Amino acid sequence: MTGRCGSLLLLVSLLCGCATAPPATPAGVPLDYLPALKGGYFPLVSHFSGRVHHVYVRLPEGYDAAAERTYPVVYALDGDILFPLLASTHLLLHYDEDLPEAIVVGIAYGGFDPAINKRNIDFTARGADTLPGEGGAEAFMRFLDEQLLPEVERRYRADATRRVLVGQSRGGYFVLWSALRDPDLFWGRIARNPSPGPARESLFAAPAAHRRDDLGVVVASGARDTAPRVQHARDWTQSWAQRDDAPWRVQLVVLPEGTHAASIGEAYRQSMLWLFRDAIGHESP
Repeated sequence: MTGRCGSLLLLVSLLCGCATAPPATPAGVPLDYLPALKGGYFPLVSHFSGRVHHVYVRLPEGYDAAAERTYPVVYALDGDILFPLLASTHLLLHYDEDLPEAIVVGIAYGGFDPAINKRNIDFTARGADTLPGEGGAEAFMRFLDEQLLPEVERRYRADATRRVLVGQSRGGYFVLWSALRDPDLFWGRIARNPSPGPARESLFAAPAAHRRDDLGVVVASGARDTAPRVQHARDWTQSWAQRDDAPWRVQLVVLPEGTHAASIGEAYRQSMLWLFRDAIGHESP
């Protein structure tokens, strides 16, 4: 009898333990069960800053690495937050607006902690009012040109003639700066609520030499953003729309209810529809 009671107590304790024990946490959480984000990941250490960038990749539906078809590539700065937003938004735009499918690449730092996230350095050009320790835009540009873009195009079926760079706030500032520094590097650029500085004068300087005549830059401005940013978006687009030395066509997209950060989905929608206006409805199967 005593042995039977002991066995019963042991069974009850085991069952209780099974009921209350938390599930095991996997070593890594896969994105394979989130099809809108499914693709790949790889870390890449910059030869110019020595810092690691975490590169997330969303592949188009039906992507076949063995096929001949290539895809435009959207490079999203601040990939820590913009990659999951723009990757899924692009898929929905493909469904609803016939926007051509694309490979979406998020360039992430791995966190928002300033000890890790160095966007204030990477996205800022040098100028008289640049803070000490910032002004790393040139090094980040070389990282994109010499390391990241070639690596993405080595790994995936990317169309190197249709690269798109997307940035918001200070990232938008870098997008505009890069458009002058190397116009041909990206076919399309989207600067969402770009910061007006520092080194604002560099955004109006003479552009570098270019060969292509099919380039486009979209500046997307939220009317509810700060007055200096709204004015800067207007000033930049108006100035370059009138200049004979502009290497690209310029488009200003104004969102009447747009905020500084939260309207990125609609800004991306309108900007991409403008950039791909000649391709919509004509995508090869």
